[in-house]
Amino acid sequence: MSNRRAELLMRERLILSSRAFVEIVIWNLPRPMRGSLHQYKYRLAYVVDGTCVLRFDNESGKGDHRHVHEMEFPYVFADLTALQRDFWSEVNSRRKGN
Repeated sequence: MSNRRAELLMRERLILSSRAFVEIVIWNLPRPMRGSLHQYKYRLAYVVDGTCVLRFDNESGKGDHRHVHEMEFPYVFADLTALQRDFWSEVNSRRKGN
């Protein structure tokens, strides 16, 4: 059993415009959460006009997934670099459509 504590790796709020921002929170955990095979707890959200239109997260028991508006889809977690790349790719695609 590890005595290591959860470590906050990133907590950022990035203002993209007067209408939109991104919030990223990533923790390194002592052991994987229920439903995950990796030791990270994360939430990456894109919010427009006060509504979360895109979110990647891994709630305990639900595992890795992403929310697009009101719909939820599985997400295959590879590593933190791929997670952020995938998230920003979707954010940028949505911003071009706005």
